Amino acid sequence: MASQVIITHIDIYRFSIPMEPFTIATGTMDHAQNTFIRVHTDAGFYGVGECAAFPMIVGETQDTCLVVARDFAKLWKGKDALDIPARLQQLHDAIAGNGTIKSAFDMALYDIAAKNAGLPLYKFLGGEKRKVETDITIGLGKPGIMAQKAIAFKKLGAGILKVKLGKNAVEDVERIKQIREAIGNEMKIRVDANQGWSFDDAVYALQALGKYDIEFCEQPMRTWYDDKLPELMKLSPVKIMADESVYNHHDARKQIESDSCHYINIKMAKAGGIFEAKQIHDTAAEHSIPCMMGGMLESRIALSAKLHFVYSSPNIKFYDMDTCMLGHLADPCIGGVTYDGYYLNIDDAIGIGADASEEFLEGCEKFTI
Repeated sequence: MASQVIITHIDIYRFSIPMEPFTIATGTMDHAQNTFIRVHTDAGFYGVGECAAFPMIVGETQDTCLVVARDFAKLWKGKDALDIPARLQQLHDAIAGNGTIKSAFDMALYDIAAKNAGLPLYKFLGGEKRKVETDITIGLGKPGIMAQKAIAFKKLGAGILKVKLGKNAVEDVERIKQIREAIGNEMKIRVDANQGWSFDDAVYALQALGKYDIEFCEQPMRTWYDDKLPELMKLSPVKIMADESVYNHHDARKQIESDSCHYINIKMAKAGGIFEAKQIHDTAAEHSIPCMMGGMLESRIALSAKLHFVYSSPNIKFYDMDTCMLGHLADPCIGGVTYDGYYLNIDDAIGIGADASEEFLEGCEKFTI
């Protein structure tokens, strides 16, 4: 193990993955707008990082990620990759927010650190493997069509459905009524309003959904109504999970201390990577608030990093790790996480254990700093 690993140069790729159109309350995507980086070092190995821009949620686009990435790469050249807090602080000092592109750089550092230690990332983080079953997401559509999709997923062996809501509260209740009637009672249903409801809509929808055995509702309202969450918590028979209301561990602390959520959804693209995700996890664990591992539209590369993080984070009790199953029309990843039905596994390769295929990268716009 080297005591210092110096960053020599960084490759940045426009990592666009075609996909079947996917609709949530805030819009439709037909490409995963991803960025992939390789942080090269003087130790003879590089670290990989990937992020997926979701403009309507985090305010970053693929283009902003690519521009900011070049600025970040200049800051890191000649610096020690193993001093993770110092490297990340450089990024925060340079620009506020921008957690999506920061998460790719954070991920690459952890890949380097684990490779330097000769360990799979989850072991480097002090974790151990466990059974991880992801939900599978049904995008917004007409109630009958969503119910048909639910039946199809049930036939494929899915055990947990995540249903996108948030367009129209009355129709949202009808969507869940038809889905629950279609699939029966044994499958779990969790719902995600993606900030789509007003307070009154949220009260109406959640009270009406109470009888359909809903595991929880993610982010019922826009974050500017966070002050109304304690009241909603009292009125809702369905448990509330904070998503866009929690970007960092300070947000987590405020949500928890104000009785604004039962659960928290951790996403690398919001938190800025593993370093901050761990702090959110630990803050929630101290208050017995279980967490979910979520994501945007990452490939199996970032998904592999997320599974390593899950293995090292015992307070993550829910898994929304189906993004690669949601109609990605290309798989740019070699190695990495595998799906056994809806269960995730990864082998014990060192580091994250995943990389991009050279064939896919040849078709990507590339910048080297």
